[in-house]
Amino acid sequence: MSKPVDSAVSAVRTYIQHHREAFLDDLAEWLRIPSVSAQPDHAGDVRRSADWLAAKLKETGFPVAEVWETAGAPAVYAEWPSDDAGAATVLVYGHHDVQPAAREDGWDTDPFEPVVRGNRLHARGAADDKGQVFFHTLGVRAHLAATGRATPAVHLKLLIEGEEESGSPHFRALVEEHADRLAADAVIVSDTGMWSETTPTVCTGMRGLADCEIQLHGPDQDIHSGSFGGAVPNPATAAARLVAALHDDHARVAIPGFYDGIKELTPRERELFAELPFDEEQWLRTAKSYATHGEAGHTTLERIWARPTAEVNGIGGGYQGPGGKTIIPSSAMLKLSFRLVAGQDPDHIEKAVRVWVAEQLPAGIRHEITFGGATRPCLTPLDHPALQSLVRAMGRAFGQEILFTREGGSGPAADLQDVLAAPVLFLGISVPSDGWHAPNEKVELDLLLKGVETTAYLWADLAENWRDAG
Repeated sequence: MSKPVDSAVSAVRTYIQHHREAFLDDLAEWLRIPSVSAQPDHAGDVRRSADWLAAKLKETGFPVAEVWETAGAPAVYAEWPSDDAGAATVLVYGHHDVQPAAREDGWDTDPFEPVVRGNRLHARGAADDKGQVFFHTLGVRAHLAATGRATPAVHLKLLIEGEEESGSPHFRALVEEHADRLAADAVIVSDTGMWSETTPTVCTGMRGLADCEIQLHGPDQDIHSGSFGGAVPNPATAAARLVAALHDDHARVAIPGFYDGIKELTPRERELFAELPFDEEQWLRTAKSYATHGEAGHTTLERIWARPTAEVNGIGGGYQGPGGKTIIPSSAMLKLSFRLVAGQDPDHIEKAVRVWVAEQLPAGIRHEITFGGATRPCLTPLDHPALQSLVRAMGRAFGQEILFTREGGSGPAADLQDVLAAPVLFLGISVPSDGWHAPNEKVELDLLLKGVETTAYLWADLAENWRDAG
C-alpha cells in the first residue's frame, strides 16, 4: 500500500536533507572537470567528465552505465530496469559538456573551482547542465528510500551528451545508432529552466530551426556604376529586395506555404501564457531593445514561444571601406534563419524558401542557397498523461501551482522525439539569473534540491498513471 502523500513528502525531504552535503560534494567534484567541448585542448577533460559520470551512476545504483563513443566527444548512457516488467520506460536527456570559461572573462573566482556564496553554487556548468543532470542521481535514491523499492517504479534510462555546447553535431547519428537501446515511452529533458524563483513552470514545447545562406551573383566582377548602372541588375539591390519582401505589412512571413500545417495556439494555451507575471518593459531591458515588434495579433510571449519567424542574421555586398566607391558589386549575400513551431516541416520550409527566392530574383542574378542541418519543433499536449505526472510531481515539490511556458530556442530534444517517436517533457529548475554561458554562472541550491525532490515523486506518479493512460 502506498504511503499517504504527507508521509511520502516527509520521507523524500528527510532523505534529501540527510544526503545533501555528500550530493553537493560530488557535484563540486564533477564541476571541477573543465569539460569544454568547443576547445580541442579540453578533449581529454570531456572524456574524463564522461568517465566520472559513468562511474558515479554505477555508484548510484544503475546496473548499466557506459561511455558511448561518437565521431566527436563521448556521451554517457545508463539504465536501471524496474522490477515491474510492464512499467513505462523513461529516458532522461542532458549534457555533460560546458561552455568555455576563464577568470579574465569577468568571473569573480576560478570558473572551475565551485564556490558557495549564500545559497548559490557558482561554477561553469552549475546550472547548464551538470547540476540539472546530477539532481537525478539523488532523486532516484530518494524515490527508492521513500517507496521502499529496490528498483525504480519505471524503467529508467539516461543519455548524457558530450557535445551540446558545440551544436550536437553527432547527436542524431548516435541516437539512430542506438535507437533500440534508447527506446522509451517518454523523454525527460533536464536542460531547461523555470520562469523565476517564485514562479515554478514546466516548459511544453521548443521551436525548431532551419537556416540558410544565399549567395547572389551579378556581373563577373565589380563594374563602374556610371558606365553600367541602371542597365544591369545589381546583386546588392536584389539582396535588399529579398529582405524587404520577407515579411508583409503585418510582420507575417510572406513566403508562400510557410505556415502550412502549423498548430495554432488554443484559447486555453493563450490563457496560460497570460497567467505568467510578464513585465514587458523589463523584458525589453534584458533584450537591450527599445520597442517590441512582431506578427500582428499576438503577444510578445506568443511571438517568441508559439509563432514561427524569419530573421535576417547577416547581409552584405559591395564596398565596405571608408569613403565612396561607385561600383555595381559582383556579388552579395544573405544569412537567414527560420524558427519553426509544431506542425511545420523543415524540409517543406527549405523547398518553399528555394522556390520563393528563385521567383523574387530578376534575370541576370544567379544564386546559390545552402541550408544547414535543421532541427524540428517539439510540443507536448497539455493533456498528455506524462506531462500531468510531471506537473503533479513538481507541484508537490514546490507546494504551489505550476504554470506553463514554452522555449523560443531550439535544441537536440527534437532528435529524440523524431527517432524514438516519444513525447518530450521538460524538467528544469534553472532561472534566468543563473547566467548560462555568462561569467559567474550559478545555481540556486534550494531550487536544485527541488529538482531532486520532483524526480523523487515523478517516477512513482508515472508508474501509477501511465497504465491508466493505456
